[in-house]
Amino acid sequence: MITFKPLSPFGVETSEVDLSEPLSQDRFREIERAFYANQVLALRAQDITAAQFFDFARRIGLPQPHVIDQFHHPENPNILILSNVKDNGRPTGLQDAGSYFHTDYSYLAVPARATTLYSRVVPKRGGDTLFANQLAAYDDLSEATKRRIEPLLAIHHYGNRQDVNEASRTAASVLNDEQKARMPVITHRIARPHPVTGRKALYAVSGSSFGIVGMPDDEARDLLDELAAHSTQARYQLRFKYGVGDVVIWDNAALLHSATLIDPDDARTLWRITVLEEDRGAAAREVLAPTYATQT
Repeated sequence: MITFKPLSPFGVETSEVDLSEPLSQDRFREIERAFYANQVLALRAQDITAAQFFDFARRIGLPQPHVIDQFHHPENPNILILSNVKDNGRPTGLQDAGSYFHTDYSYLAVPARATTLYSRVVPKRGGDTLFANQLAAYDDLSEATKRRIEPLLAIHHYGNRQDVNEASRTAASVLNDEQKARMPVITHRIARPHPVTGRKALYAVSGSSFGIVGMPDDEARDLLDELAAHSTQARYQLRFKYGVGDVVIWDNAALLHSATLIDPDDARTLWRITVLEEDRGAAAREVLAPTYATQT
């Protein structure tokens, strides 16, 4: 059995997993149960190749390459390089990505199941990720608010509702024209059942949600802003600090997250793989959901 230590106020970590070694199905299932029960899981101090990182991530779900393809890893396009390091003045990765509360791939029709980050170079100061628990945020809504949002569909497209200035460090990472043309406008429920556990959460009320179907724009933005302010309160937040080699997995159906800005000259590099939701069948849900259901 793997020993998982709690983070606060949610999430777990362990130093008892080595992703450079073969991982049995039973051991992976332990990791998977802990992940869905706690929303954030850190596997500390890994030393793995791009292939080993990919092999682990694809066991969680179907990898989906990021639309910003100029920073795909040369060995595997499913890995996005996040880095402020330059090589002869040229960026080696995507800098300042996601420096606002959002949910990965919420602008896609099939959204993200999980995101995995592998921390390769850690800055001297900062570089933490903030996570906000949208399961708890939903649970704490008034019954009247829950009834109000139950039928509502939010309108999503790539971007940050609160900052559309492409020159800003807190805007969504800039796409070229061809990449923009590939981004759809889609809808997702605001009160969305978790695809594995069935537990309801607020979904992507900050970030890519720009409106609500059938609602005037100003009223829709006011409601989304109200829900975002509620769901990102400090009491719902976990601040995660990376060490060298840490692999962190988070549940996009249950969380908002935000990168934190650092000194551009303070080197930082991470590898990222995001995997999509997929129907894994009733058998998988029966195995995973009971553990999750015991959590509050």
